[in-house]
Amino acid sequence: MSGIFVHGIGAVSPAGWGSPPLCDAIARGTPLPVEMLPRPGWNKKLAVRTVPLLAARPEFLSHPRLRRAGAMSQHTVAAALEALGPDAARVQAGTLRLGIIVCTMAGGVSYSRRFYEEVMQEPSTASPLIFPETVFNAPASHLAAYLHSSGINYTLVGDEGSFLLGLALAADWLEAGQAEACVVVGAEELDWVVADAARLFQRSVVSAGGAGALYLKRDSTAATVLSAITDSFPYTKSQKQRAAAEKVRRQLGPVSADEWLCDSQTERSLWRDWPGPRLTPKAIVGEAFAASAAWHCVIACAAIAEQCAPSACVSIVGANQQAIGARFARAGSSRE
Repeated sequence: MSGIFVHGIGAVSPAGWGSPPLCDAIARGTPLPVEMLPRPGWNKKLAVRTVPLLAARPEFLSHPRLRRAGAMSQHTVAAALEALGPDAARVQAGTLRLGIIVCTMAGGVSYSRRFYEEVMQEPSTASPLIFPETVFNAPASHLAAYLHSSGINYTLVGDEGSFLLGLALAADWLEAGQAEACVVVGAEELDWVVADAARLFQRSVVSAGGAGALYLKRDSTAATVLSAITDSFPYTKSQKQRAAAEKVRRQLGPVSADEWLCDSQTERSLWRDWPGPRLTPKAIVGEAFAASAAWHCVIACAAIAEQCAPSACVSIVGANQQAIGARFARAGSSRE
C-alpha cells in the first residue's frame, strides 16, 4: 500500500464530541466514569459508558434526514464531518467525488429493539417511522444525503476488524480512481441489547457507543500516511484467536523503540515485549466494536500529526471473526 494519506480524523465517544476529548482522555489514562444501564428482566444492571449530551443541538441535526435519525446515524455524521473539515463543502457543491464506507457490528439496534417491542406488543400499531432506522446502511445513507453525495457508498457489517477492512477498501477505491477521496467511519450504538450480548465475549466488558472516522486522499500534503494493513486472519477450528493475532504481529514486521501501539486487553500478552509506548483505549472509553477500532486509528493518527510519534501500529482482535492490524506513519519518514 502506498500513497494513501490521512487528511482528517473525527470522533464521538464517551469522552465527548470530537477527536480532541478522546485523545485527551487517552493521554490522561484514567478510565471514564461508568454508568449502570437497566436490563429488562434482571435486577442486576449493565456497566456502560455513554456519549455525553451536547449543551446545544448541532446544526446538522436540523437536516430533514437527520431529525428522527438514531444515535448511530447522528454520531456517524458528526465524526465524518469533523474528519472532512472544509472538504465537506466541496462534496456538497459537487466538486469532490467522495466515497463513503460505514463499518459496524450491531448497527442501529436501539430502533430495532423498539420496533420489535412494538410488534410484539401490538403489530397493528407498530410505527413504520421507526423501521428505516433498523436498516444497517441507514447511517451511510443519511451521511450521503446530508453531503448531497452520489458517489460510491458501502456499509460493511462485521466485528472490530471491519474498520481496517474499510480502510483497505477505501485505498482500493482511491487507487482505482473510483473516488477522489474517501471517509471511513466505524460506528456503534449503545443499548442494553448490545451491552448484554457483549458479556458473552467478555464478562467484565464495559460497553460504549459512538463513532470514529478517517478521511483518506492520495494528496501527499497530509502529515500522516496509511503505510500498511495486514491480511485478515480469521478464527477457525484449526486457528485459534491467539494464533491469528500472532500472524498479524509477524506481518507488521519489526518495530522501533519510539513506535506507538494501540491494542486491547485481548492481545496484551502477545505484545508484552513491545519496546515503545502502548495504549489500550478500550480500558479508558469502553468497548464499542467497530467504533473502538476507529478510535484506535484516530488516536494513532493524532499522535503522528502532533509529532508525538513517528509511527503507530493498531492491533485489532475482533470479537468473533478476525485479527488484523495496520500501521500509520509520518509522511516522508522511513516507515512510510
